[in-house]
Amino acid sequence: MRLSRYFMPVLKEDPKEAQIVSHRLMLRAGMIKQQAAGIYSWLPLGFKVLNRIQQIVHEEQQRAGHIPMLMPTLQSADLWRESGRYDDYGEEMLRINDRHKRDLLYGPTNEEMITDIFRSHVSSYKDLPLTLYHIQWKFRDEIRPRFGVMRGREFLMKDGYNFDLTKEDALHAYNRHLVSYLRTYERMGLQAIPMRADGGPIGGDYTHEFLVLAETGESEVFYDSQITDLKFGDRQIDYDSVTECKAVLEEFTSRYARTDETHDEAIFGQIPEERRRTARGIEVGQIFYFGTKYSEPMGATVVGPDGNRVPVHMGSHGIGVSRLLGAIIEASHDDKGIIWPEGVTPFHVGIVNLKQGDVGTDSACEALYAELKTQGLDALYDDRDERAGAKFATMDLVGLPWRITVGPRGLANNKVELTSRRTGESVELSPQEAIARVKEIYQPVFAAAF
Repeated sequence: MRLSRYFMPVLKEDPKEAQIVSHRLMLRAGMIKQQAAGIYSWLPLGFKVLNRIQQIVHEEQQRAGHIPMLMPTLQSADLWRESGRYDDYGEEMLRINDRHKRDLLYGPTNEEMITDIFRSHVSSYKDLPLTLYHIQWKFRDEIRPRFGVMRGREFLMKDGYNFDLTKEDALHAYNRHLVSYLRTYERMGLQAIPMRADGGPIGGDYTHEFLVLAETGESEVFYDSQITDLKFGDRQIDYDSVTECKAVLEEFTSRYARTDETHDEAIFGQIPEERRRTARGIEVGQIFYFGTKYSEPMGATVVGPDGNRVPVHMGSHGIGVSRLLGAIIEASHDDKGIIWPEGVTPFHVGIVNLKQGDVGTDSACEALYAELKTQGLDALYDDRDERAGAKFATMDLVGLPWRITVGPRGLANNKVELTSRRTGESVELSPQEAIARVKEIYQPVFAAAF
């Protein structure tokens, strides 16, 4: 993309309404525009990152054997009355009447609807196990929406639902989701710690939240510092293996890590003092096992091996897709702007032309731009007639991980400058070497794709 043709309305000053770094930088970088309290339009740059995140979520869900689908945003209130949650959910639920005075709601989650779909089409244990998921917009009428996309009223979420014959099978699905989430977050450049949490309005005895440590986190968290040394890495997991998935769960949840809702000071006090940590965290996902909480009242049953009908065991599993943008920025920025991890960056590399209009630099930039595209790399070429300082400031603000700077002095020696946004370190290379180096950097990112 050429910046002269792109729609990226950057702001020079910090918006007064932005209270935290991610909200401020997303507005300044022209990623979002507020339309109402807690409701945003996603402008091209923000939408591009949102799609990168969605793609990783889709790939890791399908790698784990989960099946994508799509459910509507509006739901019938009758389904929620069946489960008993319609009156229990409170004022966060946006309730609507259509022209026929039928009660509808803008879904905050989809347990009831997916259970209705399941009971309409599945009747035998032979069709289990089954896990369905979708990525869809949700709405929760927060009393005080704030912090930009971190605590908005409308948000994009991946929610998945498993259906299993027994508790043991459903707990394997729980473990499988935990493994897939660890892979998902690491591909985004995040360390998201699974912490024992409260079931809330969704319910369930088994639940873990995934939290990214950040000063602006809404939750107070307590944990053993050893857990931050754990990395999933590029290990290969057989998602059908109960043993392998359970081993990963035990590895990542055996050390103390809890939110303030489930914190136990007595257990925490048994950890050596030098390893006890208290911090704040941003929730970016949660997994639940809730047994037959929905299947029993809604009649989601199957015929078991013995010929008798039994309610299925269920769980639900969410990832805050739009919230992840804010969490990534909170975890990865400096005073100049965003620093995108390679896995989610809107563009793989930026090209800065130091002397727009000069035949030599224009030609070299065009050649770089074309060759990067040929190599499968998405470049943002700043071809505006602006001074160099303004171009560098824009690139630093939007946070592309790598920048290639092209100027007449370097080209005289067949050199361009490749700069890391994270470290600020630069190296002079030939244009061909710079392309090869960027391609090498992104090879692990491409290899991780499903």
